[in-house]
Amino acid sequence: MRENDAGQRLDRFVAKAVPLLPDSLLQKYIRLKRIKLNGRGAKRDVRLAAGDSVQLYINDEFFEKPREDNAWLKVGTPRLTIVYEDENLLLLDKKPGVLCHSAGVWDYNTLIANVQAYLAQKGEWRPREEHAFAPALCNRIDRNTGGIVIAAKNAEALRILNDKIRDREIEKTYLCAVQGRPKPPAGRLENYLFKDAKKNQVFVRERPEPGARTAVTEYRTLLSRGALSLVECRLLTGRTHQIRVQMAHAGWPLLGDGKYGSERFNRDFGEKGQALYSYRLRFDFPTDAGALDYLRGREFRVERVDFAEKYFGVTELDF
Repeated sequence: MRENDAGQRLDRFVAKAVPLLPDSLLQKYIRLKRIKLNGRGAKRDVRLAAGDSVQLYINDEFFEKPREDNAWLKVGTPRLTIVYEDENLLLLDKKPGVLCHSAGVWDYNTLIANVQAYLAQKGEWRPREEHAFAPALCNRIDRNTGGIVIAAKNAEALRILNDKIRDREIEKTYLCAVQGRPKPPAGRLENYLFKDAKKNQVFVRERPEPGARTAVTEYRTLLSRGALSLVECRLLTGRTHQIRVQMAHAGWPLLGDGKYGSERFNRDFGEKGQALYSYRLRFDFPTDAGALDYLRGREFRVERVDFAEKYFGVTELDF
């Protein structure tokens, strides 16, 4: 033990030295004396001294360099809200604030890390045996947006789902809370969206121009209360920030949207993340879906959407 490491608790020292080791396993291994201090078992809160020796009797994979593809090792207890599961896929209710994948830095608090840990712990995925495939997400949702994310458990399901998403054969429907009352109460928003990659911001263009892509959203107002309306949106194209920027451009920015909405309006409600949720998913397969054809015509919904309940009293999503 070096002088600079002296004074630390045993458990905290090991957590820094072996970042892939889950906290639950770390504490368990200390109790089982698979983590020893100077050749003997020790309590987790014992303070280390210069010259101490710490021995670790744990699996080799925990000593790997942390990467996104092994972040699942760090997940002791997976945190998932499962909407549906079978032998081929998972439908997950991703909560606002959760990243689908790490954002440039290693992070084990991601949806994919929890999915892989869940399947590894169930024995459905054996990463040391399956070098060609790892469970993967088929669609992504922004950090501050909630909703249904599809995870494929095997390579065939991943291929089919990616093809169906590309061909627009999986329909996603969103709920959002917007400022004001849309006029008309139902309609179609169609224009062109240009993404500024440096600013990570999207701009609306009414006419075609280089780099701008067609965007089409159908919407209908479900409820209006006070200064807010609850709106259902169906995407006919899938562009970055499509609902957020089109609704704002039409004059009805999303509650809590700090990029395209009203800072003053959001502050009055105390909301810091956009009120947007991919609440319903339908496998609308007009063509053969192979091993997933049993899903044809099936529809799934999340159980609740916080902002729909908070501002509109909606507890059952049966629109």
